[in-house]
Amino acid sequence: MYVRSLLISISLMLGAVAAGAGENPPLQPARAAWVDAARVTAAESEPGSWLVHGRTWSEQRFSPLDQIDRSNVQELGLAWAYMTGTLRGLEATPLAVDGVLYLTGSWSVVYALDAGTGRELWRYDPQVPRRIGRRACCDVVNRGVALWKGRVYLATLDGRLVALDAATGKLAWEVMTVDPEADYTITGAPRIVKGRVIIGNSGGEYGVRGYFGAYDAATGERLWRFYTVPASTTGPFEHEELALAATTWSPDSLWETGLGGTVWDAMAYDPELDLLYVGVGNSSPYDRVLRSPGGGDNLFLASILAVKPETGRLVWHYQTTPGEQWDYTATQPMILAELEIAGRERKVLMQAPKNGFFYLLDRATGELLSAEKIGYASWATHVDMQTGRPVEREEASWSKEPRWVAPGPPGVHNWHPMSYSPRTGLVYVPTLDNAWLYTPLPGFRHQPGDFNTAEDFHALGRFVKYYIPWCSPSHLTAWDPVRAKPVWRVEFDHPANGGVLSTAGDLVFQGNGNTRFAAYDAETGEKLWESPVGIGILAPPISYAVDGVQHIAVLAGIGGTPSLNRVAVPYLNEGRLLVYKLGGSAPLPPVKPRPAGVVDAPPLPASPETLERGEVLYSTRCARCHGFFAVSTGFHPDLRHASRAVHENWDAIVLQGAFESKGMTGFAGLLSEDDSAAIHAYVVDRALSGPSYFDMAMDWLRERVCIPTSWMVD
Repeated sequence: MYVRSLLISISLMLGAVAAGAGENPPLQPARAAWVDAARVTAAESEPGSWLVHGRTWSEQRFSPLDQIDRSNVQELGLAWAYMTGTLRGLEATPLAVDGVLYLTGSWSVVYALDAGTGRELWRYDPQVPRRIGRRACCDVVNRGVALWKGRVYLATLDGRLVALDAATGKLAWEVMTVDPEADYTITGAPRIVKGRVIIGNSGGEYGVRGYFGAYDAATGERLWRFYTVPASTTGPFEHEELALAATTWSPDSLWETGLGGTVWDAMAYDPELDLLYVGVGNSSPYDRVLRSPGGGDNLFLASILAVKPETGRLVWHYQTTPGEQWDYTATQPMILAELEIAGRERKVLMQAPKNGFFYLLDRATGELLSAEKIGYASWATHVDMQTGRPVEREEASWSKEPRWVAPGPPGVHNWHPMSYSPRTGLVYVPTLDNAWLYTPLPGFRHQPGDFNTAEDFHALGRFVKYYIPWCSPSHLTAWDPVRAKPVWRVEFDHPANGGVLSTAGDLVFQGNGNTRFAAYDAETGEKLWESPVGIGILAPPISYAVDGVQHIAVLAGIGGTPSLNRVAVPYLNEGRLLVYKLGGSAPLPPVKPRPAGVVDAPPLPASPETLERGEVLYSTRCARCHGFFAVSTGFHPDLRHASRAVHENWDAIVLQGAFESKGMTGFAGLLSEDDSAAIHAYVVDRALSGPSYFDMAMDWLRERVCIPTSWMVD
């Protein structure tokens, strides 16, 4: 440590001399973001930094800073704001190191900002081809970077792993980690362990084969890869763990779909046990009878894996949802802690995956210590502690007929980070109430480039008309992991929920889709402070210090999954980083209203049969972005309000991809000219006819009626 510090000091002195001619010299490469294993291990000795994704390898997202506490949080004000220039979802965790913030925005753009003032030091745009946006199930988001020995590491939406010079933002190297012709994307933040950059990918809904791998931080060379599902039941197998997985799949499984199991978010690392923990995603397609006709648990779908970071070899695994068929990923954040369980101190791993249960595992062995419901989950009654398996309800199986099941694909807890406070012993989890009408698609066949969940989206769309929402669809839940029960819960009237930060000031910070950023008492849940941001927040806050002053930072800009679930916004979704401190007095950036739509559609006479066909095709191909019934939420264009130029060039846009630079790829491989014409007729009909009496009646009912939480029965 002394030698490294001496070398850094010498380098800084030499750099200062060399930079004397410039007014604003860049940070010196030897000092900028010099993060290594020793520094991360000793993270508690520099509480003012945020070195890795979860602040420490344990991913607790707890800040030891206590300058801001329950007694003075009312004095919190905006220190500065930075406009990202984005209109799509922002989900990143900024890293704060040596006076610089490193963060990402939409389309995988990286920003380096002065942590004290918000001045932009550099920006790197990886130039992700806009056609890749069609492959992204849940927006063109990115959850952040990793830092290692003077470099910034980014995983791009189109599957590249990129290393940048932390002082200048200049490219050091990049490698492609996926097959660029397949439907892979990456939205997660890389982790770095023992000089190895660990990254997975997304794309399970489209039909890809999941894996994660390690790359040399110095060169980008691939060191190992772990496939989460086999390519057949007979081999050859890329690594020995797949022989075990193959015994849990049917020989006539839909191998052409890739089967899913993507690793798109959560990881954690225990340096004492030298174990890397990785969460595995959902199946492809969802329907398990169709996917694996002979049954089976389908390892390693929806599982937590413990592997050796140097080799990628499996030490243990635990499957949260055997035979997964509801998009119940186990990619949600994991937290490592030491807890006293039944009179014995245990090294534990905690996770609240989508399926609605909060799991406590011994992280050395994978032994299940507890699993209790943290939210409304109708698919299973409980987890059998003898077998470690959930006890499913028969009526949750939807392979033969549509079934309402809770939770739906958003899960009781999704990617939004939770936080653990060692002061209170509580885990603070952003939770959701939701259900989904899982509807089998007759005659499903895998089609590359398309959504391949085997759901009938047209039938689903028609049922959405009748859906009555919950009164409190989202909440902040304080969970006692030792007693396996909730302690308090704050309820919100908006379905978009933000990530969480807890601090030594006994505060919990969280943003929400209701355009507020708030601080709560960590022991009671009482709201102590609130900032009217004016724009929705999904990203998790962090806390850092500059010149001894504690700051709280959070990205505002809604998108992601809520943008696909009918969350309407009346404002222009201009992204921003907001940074607060005690006594801050900077004005909040203004929020612009979303422009009102104008109907300029030409009459397109069409038969009832054409309109019905157009509705089916629209529901299948277009509704996921542009909204069911051609009613957009505001994140993507409302096609009822398309300009006359759009209507006149409809085929050029829909089939040939004339708007590819805006993220709208052509569908020539999936739609014919007759298909395009039918969709166009349906959209124009929706634009010119306006809402029906039925639509208005249902809207009136939804505004006044909702399902109270007290009605939920397990």
